[in-house]
Amino acid sequence: MAYSIKHIASVTGGELIHLHHDDMIDQLLPDSRKLIFPATSLFFALVGPRRDGHSFIPDLYEKGVRNFVISEKMDFANYPKGNFLLVDDTVMAMQQLVALHRSKYSIPVIGITGSNGKTIVKDWLNQLLLEQFNIVRSPKSYNSQIGVPLSVWQLNAQHELGIFEAGISLPGEMENLEKIIQPTIGIFTNIGEAHGEGFENHRHKALEKSILFKNCEQIVFSKDGTFPFIDLDGADRHLFRQDAKLFSWSRKGKAT
Repeated sequence: MAYSIKHIASVTGGELIHLHHDDMIDQLLPDSRKLIFPATSLFFALVGPRRDGHSFIPDLYEKGVRNFVISEKMDFANYPKGNFLLVDDTVMAMQQLVALHRSKYSIPVIGITGSNGKTIVKDWLNQLLLEQFNIVRSPKSYNSQIGVPLSVWQLNAQHELGIFEAGISLPGEMENLEKIIQPTIGIFTNIGEAHGEGFENHRHKALEKSILFKNCEQIVFSKDGTFPFIDLDGADRHLFRQDAKLFSWSRKGKAT
């Protein structure tokens, strides 16, 4: 599905401060090195601790890219045929666009999170189900604030099932990913030491990760891997849909 640059501006709340033509976009480009289809690509100038995506705009324009999402004003004299969308946060703009894209499809979507095991569970599920469904899934370990929108952007009308993984390293990040994935089925692998630096303790991390499942119709989880950090079918049941079906497994005690 393609979106016009004017439509993208309205979705993200950005300002089209330079518009040459209302181009149609079907490729998201956060990494200038991965350019394939310049005419239909939208480049997001991501700003990080080591690189500023705005510095790649001249080279991309020369290669045929005409659509850019930026977070700082610039001189457009050298880009007469370019479209420039100014936003507060380029990562957030990408996430907002993909969240809208996801909302247009009503297929079952499996969301997977946990301290580890996300990618292998996703790949196992794909192998088990690929003969029954046309599946869209996260490439490799695309589970970050940028990787998740790139994964979900692949979703189209031919797909019958989505399988996406989500990983976080700081509080507040899963809220963004839940809006993008909008899972109907959730799988919670476990809670462990990985990526724990940004959280107060294991319970804090478990609660943040479980935000992915707040609107799920069904949640699958390891009681050994989450309890006592979070009690999905006990004290913390109120955090999820009350009609959600819970399926637990355990090697140690009582479970589904």
